Amino acid sequence: MVAAVLICDDSNLARKQMAKSLPADWQDKISFAGHGQEAMEVLKRQPIDLLFLDLNMPIFDGYQVLQAIQEQDIPVKVVVVSGDIQPEARERVLGYGALDFIKKPVSAEKLQEVLQQFLSVHTEQDSKKVIERAMNANQLSNNFQLDAILRDVFQELTNVAMGQAGDLLARLLNVFVKLPIPNVNVIEVSELHMAVASVEQKTRTSAVCQGFIGGGVSGEALLILNDSSFSDIAQLMHYEGRLNSKVELELLMDVGNILIGAVLKGLAEQIDMSFSQGHPVVLGQHAPVSEMIKANARRWKRTLAIEISYGIENHNIQCDLLLLFTEDSIKTLKYKVEFLLED
Repeated sequence: MVAAVLICDDSNLARKQMAKSLPADWQDKISFAGHGQEAMEVLKRQPIDLLFLDLNMPIFDGYQVLQAIQEQDIPVKVVVVSGDIQPEARERVLGYGALDFIKKPVSAEKLQEVLQQFLSVHTEQDSKKVIERAMNANQLSNNFQLDAILRDVFQELTNVAMGQAGDLLARLLNVFVKLPIPNVNVIEVSELHMAVASVEQKTRTSAVCQGFIGGGVSGEALLILNDSSFSDIAQLMHYEGRLNSKVELELLMDVGNILIGAVLKGLAEQIDMSFSQGHPVVLGQHAPVSEMIKANARRWKRTLAIEISYGIENHNIQCDLLLLFTEDSIKTLKYKVEFLLED
C-alpha cells in the first residue's frame, strides 16, 4: 500500500526529515503544512491516509487539529510527532484519537513500529528502507550563513530540548507544562529586552544566570521568573512556611537548575557535545526586566539568543529561559548542526 501522507510541522527542517524517513515509494504522495490551519485546509481539500502532526505550532496547534478532526469526523490516521514528551501530553493526544505518539528526535525503530500499525502488510524490505532512510536523514550537509535555515535548525533542536526539560518539570511538580514555540535571533545587547517580550516591562522579576562552555561553544543561560509565580511554585514544591527573599531565592535556584540543566543537556546530546556549567549567579530579585538587563549589559555584546517561555497550566507561573551564545560560538555551532541540513 502507498499511503497519502500529510506532514504538519512549523519547522521546515522537521518536515523534510520526516519525509526523508518514509518509504521511497511514498515520496510522490507526501504533502506538507506549516501549521494546523493549513493542515485542516489540506484535509478538507484532498484525501489523506496518514497525518504526522506536531503539537506546538502557531495559528492552530496540534491539539486543536486533533479536536477538529474528531469533531468533523475526518477519516485520517494521526501520528503525533513532538518534543513535548510529558506523559499527560501523550495521554491527551491518544484521548483525541491519535494512532500513536513519537517523540522528537524521531527514532527509526519507533517510526517503523508506527508504520506497521498503520499498514496491514509491511514487507521486510520496506522496513529496512524505513530504518535506513531515517538513520541517514541527518547525515546531509551544506555550506550556509546565519540565515533562516540556521534559525529553523536551532528552533527544532530547541523544541526537543525544551520538551525534555518540560517533561522533567512536569514529573517533579505533577503538573502540565505549556510549551511555547521558541524564538531564535541574533541580537545586540541593547535589544536584549526585546527577547523577553512575554514579560511586561513593568512586571517585577527575579533572575539567575549560569555560564556554560564546551567544545568551542560558550554562553550563558538566563532564567527570568515573574515574582507573582513564587507563591504557586512554593505550593507545588510543598513549601508550607512563610515566603521571604531567602526562600524565593532557593525556589528560583531550584527552577533554574531543573530547566537550565535539562535544556542544555538536550541540546548537547543532539549536536554531539557536552557542556560544563558554572556556578549560578543571581542577577536581581524583584526588579524590572529592563533594569536587570541594563545592570548586566557588560556580560553580553552581540549574541545568538534562544528564548523559551514556560507556563504551567492552571497556575500563575511564568518564566523565560534565554540561552545566550557568544558571537564566536556561532561558527562552531554552524559546523555542529551542518549534518542536519540538506544540500
